[in-house]
Amino acid sequence: MKLLESELIINPEGSIYHLDLLPGEMSRKIITVGDPDRALLIADRLDAIHLRKQKREFLTITGRLGSQDISIISTGIGTDNIDICFNEIDSLFNIDYDSRSINENIERLAFYRIGTSGALQPELEVDSFLASEYAIGLEGLMSFYQYSPSEKQEELNQAVEEILQASIPFPIHAFACDYPIDSLPAQFHRGITLTATGFYGPQGRKLRGQPQDPGYLDKLKNLKWGSRSITNFEMETAGIYGLCHVLGHQCISFNALLANRATRTFSNQPQKTIDRLIDAVLPIIESDEI
Repeated sequence: MKLLESELIINPEGSIYHLDLLPGEMSRKIITVGDPDRALLIADRLDAIHLRKQKREFLTITGRLGSQDISIISTGIGTDNIDICFNEIDSLFNIDYDSRSINENIERLAFYRIGTSGALQPELEVDSFLASEYAIGLEGLMSFYQYSPSEKQEELNQAVEEILQASIPFPIHAFACDYPIDSLPAQFHRGITLTATGFYGPQGRKLRGQPQDPGYLDKLKNLKWGSRSITNFEMETAGIYGLCHVLGHQCISFNALLANRATRTFSNQPQKTIDRLIDAVLPIIESDEI
């Protein structure tokens, strides 16, 4: 079926609407970051740069890491931007722009988020690293997509909804990481990551605006799924895991824990911690096969 011009929006020069990218300008291994400056930090570690393009907050760099190409893209903050980035990146590989038709053979991509996060449990040290084994969306993006949750995802959804039914007046969506997470080095904690729709109220912070549920953060810290607790908060991972589930791509989210909400502490060396995370993740990406 031919995709309508209002659905697949192609710029006059043949690039996809928001990202301004042409088919062939991205690698199948893709690092996502929120901050364009972090994309530049990672690019400084590449052996060669083939492409650099920016439109709005979306900075894309494709280059060589060792013997293979990778791409880096800054998404900005939030799952609204994840929705744009992941659908448009997928289209570069899996839609023929000339015929406006979906390709018969779908290419599977590998996405790696390198981001920051706040811990919810006191034993998770500030400046440590966490890989998201599960992600729970508290922001509603995946309510707009059809998908079939696994049994474990359904169980996790139910556990969260029972605790937060008075605090979150919309559906909750949980997704499991399909990356071989047990292969990661021991320096990475494994955890259940909550993806919030904002940084302040949706993560239980208050400045002048008062929260609708003052006990919200304590409910999250104390929530149990079997023997497991919720480990951390951020703003993109559940959207990444959800869309990769729908589109058939592999993904994993690596988090630098810059804050601990239980101990009320924040890193005194956030940039060094982010640099260390980048250096820990790049060899993993380079060695992966997709």
